[in-house]
Amino acid sequence: MNWTDLNLIPAMPEIVLLALLSVILLADLWISDSKRYLTHTMSLLAVAVVTLTQLAVWEQGSVSAFNGMYIADGMSRLAKLVLYALTFGLFVYSKPYNRARNMFNGEFYTLSLFALLGMSVMVSAVHFLTAYIGLELLSLALYAMIALRRDSARAAEAALKYFVLGALASGLLLYGISMVYGATGSLEFATVLATAFDEQSNEWLLKLGLVFIVVAVAFKLGAVPFHMWVPDVYHGAPMSVTAMVGTAPKIAAVVFAFRILVTGLGTTFEDWSPMLAVLAVASLIVGNLAAIMQTNVKRMLAYSTISHMGFILLAFMAGAVGFAAGLYYAITYAIMGAVGFGVLMVLSTETVECEEISDLAGLNQRHSWYAFLMLLAMFSMAGIPPLMGFYAKFGVIKALLSQGHVWLSVFAVVMSLIGAFYYLRVVKAMYFDDAGHDRPVGGNYAVKFALSVNALLLVLWGVMPQTVIDWCAAALNNTL
Repeated sequence: MNWTDLNLIPAMPEIVLLALLSVILLADLWISDSKRYLTHTMSLLAVAVVTLTQLAVWEQGSVSAFNGMYIADGMSRLAKLVLYALTFGLFVYSKPYNRARNMFNGEFYTLSLFALLGMSVMVSAVHFLTAYIGLELLSLALYAMIALRRDSARAAEAALKYFVLGALASGLLLYGISMVYGATGSLEFATVLATAFDEQSNEWLLKLGLVFIVVAVAFKLGAVPFHMWVPDVYHGAPMSVTAMVGTAPKIAAVVFAFRILVTGLGTTFEDWSPMLAVLAVASLIVGNLAAIMQTNVKRMLAYSTISHMGFILLAFMAGAVGFAAGLYYAITYAIMGAVGFGVLMVLSTETVECEEISDLAGLNQRHSWYAFLMLLAMFSMAGIPPLMGFYAKFGVIKALLSQGHVWLSVFAVVMSLIGAFYYLRVVKAMYFDDAGHDRPVGGNYAVKFALSVNALLLVLWGVMPQTVIDWCAAALNNTL
């Protein structure tokens, strides 16, 4: 075999991203702090070039590379385009925030691009080894990003906690993968599926490996009871890093879970679906009830993330009907989260972090437009029509009902009603409470424009949701 057998064209976006990342990494060594905007500009250009590269190599159907270890199909292409757009937007949002906190440096951008590379590998992995490499590349970058603010003991504690628990989850994943290999004799998803389907695998060893893999996937999604890291990481990390941790990786984790559980271990659906049901119910209960008790917005959003992951796990319960709904929900959540964290970054000053609900009091009087954008994010997370979040929850519930999961559907509706309380509490503070302070509102025209586009997508794709729903359905049809 020679290098021409690897078929590098489908993986060209990742190759270009790695090349540009290396250039930025080296160039940043020679850029002074007064000209750090050059690193910011190069990073934005890198994401734009990678996006154009993805569009240039776009093909219909599925194309594999690296001897069946990597695939470019509908799901991976759609996920990557959303990941690129989110990363670009978060770079724009975070510039004023990072500059005010002495975090406007090359490490933030290079680590973010390494995380983007890891997510891109994750969503295109059709081999356990490729999936693990992508997951670790993402995780290692996030560990370092959380501790970027060296003068913050809280950030260092959050990074250490995430690292220890993440290493444990990675070990469990490897242990599960080794059992799958022992049961089927392969690490390639398609071969594992075919071996299990032909009943040529060790059934009990495969099921035991499945348990460890589900635990690792639940950790990466932040599902209960493997959610311990989520509130502390969201609270301890700088806001710009929290925005990165809480948005794009969720899409990668959902596709990662789909690849492993459906395309690799689909024959064990009857075994892993009850486990996901328990995780989903627990996540919805703990996430919503714990979020009600929070006065810190970042911790509130952390627990709300746990509840949203519960909805996504419910989508997996509906089988093929629910997979498209789960992907749509993940994209919706990432867009909503980017708006919420973006507004919080704008409202944070050089000396005060906007992280308490009381910090949002009277925002409508201080800056009505940012209050409106935050309102759209909160209403969408609460599932209020006609915003995008409503159709995301509606799609999951509809998929559950189509498969006869009536009680799970009723439970999801009840949890959504409970969850609406803490989102509306934020809106109440912005529009009906007195500020008690007159802090300046940061941001620039680029941030305001990008945030506005991001938030208005929640309205546009809420009024006309079929566009994104069709994208997700087409991506899934192009994958299965």
